[in-house]
Amino acid sequence: MVHLIGIDIGTTGTKALLIDRDGRVIARSTIEYPLSQPKLGWAEQDPGQWWGATINTIKRVIFDSRVDPNTIKGIGLSGQMHGAVFIDRDFNVLRPCILWCDQRTDAECKYITEKIGKKRLINLTCNPALTGFTAPKILWVRKHEPEVYNNTYKILLPKDFIRFKLTGEFATDVSDASGTLLFDVKNRRWSKEMLKGLDIDMDLMAKSLESYEITGRITEEVASETGLIKGTPVVGGAGDQAAGAIGNGIVSTGVISATIGTSGVVFAYSNQPKVDPLGRLHTFCHAVPGKWHLMGVMLSAGGSFRWFRDTLADSEVLSAREEGIDPYEVLTHKGESAPPGCQGLIFLPYLTGERTPHANPNARGVLFGLNLRHGKPDIIRSIMEGVVYGMRDSLEIIKELKVAVNEIRVSGGGARSGLWRQIQADVYNKPITVINVDEGPAFGVALLAGVGTGIYKSVEDACKKTIKVAEKVKPNPDNVKTYEKFYSIYQKLYHSLKDRFDDVAGVVS
Repeated sequence: MVHLIGIDIGTTGTKALLIDRDGRVIARSTIEYPLSQPKLGWAEQDPGQWWGATINTIKRVIFDSRVDPNTIKGIGLSGQMHGAVFIDRDFNVLRPCILWCDQRTDAECKYITEKIGKKRLINLTCNPALTGFTAPKILWVRKHEPEVYNNTYKILLPKDFIRFKLTGEFATDVSDASGTLLFDVKNRRWSKEMLKGLDIDMDLMAKSLESYEITGRITEEVASETGLIKGTPVVGGAGDQAAGAIGNGIVSTGVISATIGTSGVVFAYSNQPKVDPLGRLHTFCHAVPGKWHLMGVMLSAGGSFRWFRDTLADSEVLSAREEGIDPYEVLTHKGESAPPGCQGLIFLPYLTGERTPHANPNARGVLFGLNLRHGKPDIIRSIMEGVVYGMRDSLEIIKELKVAVNEIRVSGGGARSGLWRQIQADVYNKPITVINVDEGPAFGVALLAGVGTGIYKSVEDACKKTIKVAEKVKPNPDNVKTYEKFYSIYQKLYHSLKDRFDDVAGVVS
């Protein structure tokens, strides 16, 4: 028997997945942890929590599966992108990791754009300067916490911190490095011009490799703590979105993924580094060697629904606990009783600012159109619809760039809910497909581990052997007409409220 492990260091928790060579899930384990917001718009986490969760999820999948650790031939790593972990020469973490959804670096983004030049920046990195990216975070720490910066030996992305803890090696992969704004995406290497232009020492960055390449091996200490075999290979892996795309089989043109996790991502494969000249979409290296991808990102997709669950759904959470089911099942069941369009209630999902297509850290969430007829079912459904409206924004840009959209595969929370699946088909006005596995990035990097260790011939071969279409959902023509009307209003609302968002940001800090 041959087994592989995929580990995803997510924003809300770390997941370990153990699969066999046919892609069958043998065991899974997830451990959640909190996100800290010390100031409005800030988002941080303690990397030690990721490490503790990684150790314990690995132990659990080995214990639960009862597999012989000698059969585990490789490990892949995925993680939330753009984060910045600062460590010193003694390998101590110097401060909490600044996360992808942190919005504190607006001034640094403006500085980068002015210093490098907007056109040159996009030419070098294929992306504009955005608050979520890593480079602005580095500049912020250098300016506001010079004692941290001056003592920094390495700056690591979240999954690469875990790689170091597992193997003792400093490495990253091309897909995750693409989100730093310090990477030459077209040529798949660190950009000397960007690093020099921002006065960041190249030595602070980890070496970059392709996603399937072996980057290190499990140390004796980690083997003793987890039950893994010393020397088990750990491959480059991928940023969570590229990893999730591998797990969805997005390895050819025309197949698009729409993933609703904490964030919402619309992802398109590309044979070339195609760039949106307006900088609305990201262009990154794909986890497939020599390939790229286009990606639109909304910051609070499933995160909006989680906010509602945690803040305004105490009765539903209690009911779910009593019934022994997921609270989201109770909420979506309630949402099903509201009509499409929610009687004119529209939700803007900008709870942590927004990235695509509105790169605006000051954007705020809005429930627009409330009246006395509305109840909780309308609010629930409007949140789900608003998230999909935001996803469609990215899809429309992809179409505008003449990228073929022949199939839309959905995953994450948006694939597990029947209501959300139908809303997506109706809002996109396209049939959507669900595949036989919905394990997200962890599954994708497990496949990459199989490629790197010779179990599969290529990434495409790994996907072909393990991923199948399980369900198709067709759009409802009546719902399509309704959503076209409300999507048009949704698009206009941001522009109507943009100045007011800035006004609020100037008052509340």
